Amino acid sequence: MPWQTLLNCRERLPANPDLAEGYATLLHQLGTLTPFELAVAGARLMATPGLAFLVGYQAALRVLWPSAPLSLGALCATEQRSLRPADMQTRLQDLRLNGRKDFVTAGDAADWLLIAARSEALGEDPRLSLAVVYPGEPGVRLEKLPATALMPDISHGRVFLDNAFCELLAGDGWDAYVKPFRTLEDIYVLSAMTAWLSGVGQDSNWPQTLQLRLLALLAGCAEASRQAPNNPAGHVLLGGLFAQFEGLKVEVNQAMAEGLPLWATMWQRDQAVMELAARARGSG
Repeated sequence: MPWQTLLNCRERLPANPDLAEGYATLLHQLGTLTPFELAVAGARLMATPGLAFLVGYQAALRVLWPSAPLSLGALCATEQRSLRPADMQTRLQDLRLNGRKDFVTAGDAADWLLIAARSEALGEDPRLSLAVVYPGEPGVRLEKLPATALMPDISHGRVFLDNAFCELLAGDGWDAYVKPFRTLEDIYVLSAMTAWLSGVGQDSNWPQTLQLRLLALLAGCAEASRQAPNNPAGHVLLGGLFAQFEGLKVEVNQAMAEGLPLWATMWQRDQAVMELAARARGSG
């Protein structure tokens, strides 16, 4: 991570309601980066916590699928609020997909979609495969959902698949993709949100001790990003990083309250996304 670049950054890109266009602008400005660098340097430039979250999410996708297109993408796994393979109804057969996914982050703006689908033979235990489809292709339909109270600037969508042709990724859909993505998303979203807070702290002249602890947390995130997502020791390390983040909450909220009302309002509205991540880890 080019830490000097982060420390010297005083820029912030204006929010773009077109998520795909805004993300393309970010990539053009940053150039070629590792996923961790994208999460941190990219989030530092974002105008809102929601946009910082989106950058972290995109960085995690690029670890999951290193050959992914550079454009905005999404992982489509959830059906009826569940990620359990046995609860999924979307089916893959002969490189054709049928089914739907209910809650896809930035799905309506994505250029490519990773679809988790059941692929076992009749009578076998549930097994997932991961396939790639492209919006606009025959049999792929996207529906934008109403904005949520949490991160309202990040859209969500449903994906409907009707005999849609797909490309198949190698490996088991659960073990190689859906399960590790929960850990990858935790690492890169924590990195992005911490970088966003660090940027606000720089711009708002927060107490130096708080700014330094945010940077130390980012250094820990850098180490976590080097661990394989199935490494139990890496999970312990990640748990420690989230504990550090939680330990900074009171000071961050106080610093926010003493600064620009715009930052404080956005953070009070959107910080609950980190609590959702904690609940997901606790149920995993």
